[in-house]
Amino acid sequence: MPTAAPTPAAVPKLTVADALSSARETRALLVGRNVLAATPRIFAGHFPGARAVVVADQETFAIAGKAVDEALTGTGIACIHPFLFTDPALFAEFRFVEQLEASLRTHDAIPVAVGSGTINDLVKLAAYRTGRSYLCIATAASMDGYTAFGASITFHGAKQTFNCPAPRAVIADIDIIGRAPADMTASGYADLSAKITAGADWILADALGVEAIDPRAWAIVQGGLRDSLADPAGARAGRESALRPLVEGLMLGGFAMQWSKTSRPASGAEHQFSHLWDMEHHTHQSTAPSHGFKVGVATLAVTRFYEALLAHPFDKIEIESCVERWPDIATLEARVREMFAGTDFVETAVTETRAKHITRDALRGQLEELRAGWPEIRSRLHSQLLSPAEMKRRLDLVGAPTEPEQIGISRARLRDSFARAYHIRRRFTVLDLAVRTGTLDPLLDRLFGSGAVWDARKTGSETPSP
Repeated sequence: MPTAAPTPAAVPKLTVADALSSARETRALLVGRNVLAATPRIFAGHFPGARAVVVADQETFAIAGKAVDEALTGTGIACIHPFLFTDPALFAEFRFVEQLEASLRTHDAIPVAVGSGTINDLVKLAAYRTGRSYLCIATAASMDGYTAFGASITFHGAKQTFNCPAPRAVIADIDIIGRAPADMTASGYADLSAKITAGADWILADALGVEAIDPRAWAIVQGGLRDSLADPAGARAGRESALRPLVEGLMLGGFAMQWSKTSRPASGAEHQFSHLWDMEHHTHQSTAPSHGFKVGVATLAVTRFYEALLAHPFDKIEIESCVERWPDIATLEARVREMFAGTDFVETAVTETRAKHITRDALRGQLEELRAGWPEIRSRLHSQLLSPAEMKRRLDLVGAPTEPEQIGISRARLRDSFARAYHIRRRFTVLDLAVRTGTLDPLLDRLFGSGAVWDARKTGSETPSP
């Protein structure tokens, strides 16, 4: 039976300590002002007698790594010479994992990752591959991966999540995070906003018997989510009253992933867009847009798609017509190979599509559940989602992109991404519902058709207000 997700107001708000107790790898989280000085105490408490090695890039070493290294050595903790990534094109790619891994294999020191998303993911996987845990010093509120189980790494041209434990402890000094570039905070805010649409996708999966909601993971992510996102302007200005709940919200998302050993609590269709663009090696003005900025544009797109979907009368759906149109796996695989011909991830798309393909009989049963339960499902989704106008307002206030052109994605490509993103992950999302009901293109017409908010014939500067 579906697990009725409570309305946002009814979800229990867990304290950080409560959420931390659910984490399977992270045993300590310290968020506050001037807490960097506590690094030696935290390190000694969780790695007694061990040596340390600070891992950073040149920028993060100057911001906090040097101070951490000096604090550790100053309290008598033995430290290996810091490992610094020097490549100006550093990103979360497997060759950089191999560089760090090779260095770690020459000693037994515990890595102290100083940085944000890229540094954390590289250290997380390299530490795991060398049989040790690590401590993380967060330098920006830029993403939710600090405390996540798994590292998102590009390998053989495709963005993949490698299973590896989260850090043993995390320190997030608000004074340092508040000095990070405003765009990094905007990126983290956008990444956290995605938990709203990710929650809606989980509601759908739960209601249709695909993947039940885990009440504990749901409460960890959704309980304090509205509070964490309450002050986008304050977050951009670096105010502690806005940054602290934002940082905690990002950390809690990782705890939920540790608890459930899956990214389902924090990731839905919007992340599939970001992963797709990563796999397509998308760049804008010669650099890859941040994860959060890609996710933010996709979150608004999915929010608008949900608005169109909620207006559709699924309680009157013609089930047999949908079943008759449903392709067999051989036909579907041929379509996927044609769609992704020339890419270096066609086999990933085929594998993921095959993994979630269902028989016509199974589809019929699922659509019967949808038709019978649509009024209740729609009500649950309405309670979970923000309006597109409110989502756009918040992203604008924090300084995150809201138009696809701002990250180098044309409207035509954004529309195509709905269909392409569906094929690269087996997770059930709103995209699966639209594909299985044959409503994907009609609903997209409401976003990208003539006179629509993202009329594909027009440019971003001509976008009407939602």
